[in-house]
Amino acid sequence: MLRTGPKEMQNHDNNNQKVYPQPMDESVNQNKDSMEALVSKIFNNISSLKAAYIQLQEAHTPYDPDKIQAADKLVIEELMKLSELKHSYRDKNHHKLTSATPQDSRLVAEIQEQQSLLKTYEVMVKKFQSQIQTRDSEVVQLQQQIQESTQRKMKLEKKLKQRGLLSKEPEDSEEENNYFSVELTPNLFSSAVDTAYKSIHDFSKPLINMMKAAGWDLDAAANAIEPAVVYARRSHKKYAFESHICQRMFSGFHEESFSVEAGNLAISNEGFFHQFLAVRAMDPLDILSQNPDSVFGKFCRMKYLMVVHPKMEGSFFGNLDQRNYVMSGGHPRTPFYQAFLKLAKSIWTLHRLAYSFDPKVRVFQVRNGSEFSEVHMESVVKNIILGEGDQRPKVGLMVMPGFMIGGSVIQSQVYLSGVECAE
Repeated sequence: MLRTGPKEMQNHDNNNQKVYPQPMDESVNQNKDSMEALVSKIFNNISSLKAAYIQLQEAHTPYDPDKIQAADKLVIEELMKLSELKHSYRDKNHHKLTSATPQDSRLVAEIQEQQSLLKTYEVMVKKFQSQIQTRDSEVVQLQQQIQESTQRKMKLEKKLKQRGLLSKEPEDSEEENNYFSVELTPNLFSSAVDTAYKSIHDFSKPLINMMKAAGWDLDAAANAIEPAVVYARRSHKKYAFESHICQRMFSGFHEESFSVEAGNLAISNEGFFHQFLAVRAMDPLDILSQNPDSVFGKFCRMKYLMVVHPKMEGSFFGNLDQRNYVMSGGHPRTPFYQAFLKLAKSIWTLHRLAYSFDPKVRVFQVRNGSEFSEVHMESVVKNIILGEGDQRPKVGLMVMPGFMIGGSVIQSQVYLSGVECAE
């Protein structure tokens, strides 16, 4: 009788030992976890690389060299991280690639795809570096243009110096920095007209105040300037003094020389504009301190003697010392004379600007007694009452002349006689 039990039991036990490959499962799981971690790192790296690339693009619009440099540094860092992942994977798995599973083959394909993207980003980085070099070249060219503009500016100042407008280099100022940015336009002239009109109004205030302080009869003085005017308000008689100042300051405006003896030196339109820019950017007393006998200095002396009568000046100061000083070629630093210089500068620059245009700006005056026309005139009093059946009012005083610039009209400022004003 055969004893088979123990042997069959032994075979059964041996078979059972082959059913449990636990060590093999643990190794597969570890490899799988390691691969998933690597893929996760790659995805994170690619996302960071895309973000850095977007920053690099944004740094070019608008162009910002500092931001470009920072973004370029980020791109390079992310590329280096990706390269490190590539080399790490190759070092650890090179011996397994020959016996790789289908899953490993897919991973290799993904890595190859990322390597292709890496080459693309490297090309883009080189492209942006080339653009940065181009921008740097443009900056150098702009710096050269600034230097050339500065040289042209110095040449213009030298010419102005030779013509007696400047005798030393002007100090830096905000207006001087915008020297070449001023454009010759009708709007520029219109603004200069407004400034001139305001300067007449501003100078009339201290003039009237000094007349009051000296005991002048202002009503009689206003009537002496123009006796036929019927004023709607007693305070409106101030316009008589503004008209007096205006008539004398604009006398000779239609002449290229402005009635100032300056030799036979011909000045081009561009030359007039350069004189306008030079005087506009400086204090009038500074100009006269540098060159008292310049054309502008002669203009100021002539107009002061025309506007301020000797009797008026004698009553203001008790003597004619200031007048005699001006007649001898000086420019006193008294507050009254400095106030007059602001007026003189505004009228002088307006004349320089008028002759800068081609054709030049034409000035026109309105005679007292003329019929009011809204085309060429504007009332200095805004609340006048005009009845529908009434005759058109008459001009009592011209406070500011008008101008023809191209096909446009800058209205003259007038005071209308005998009109009513709303309360």
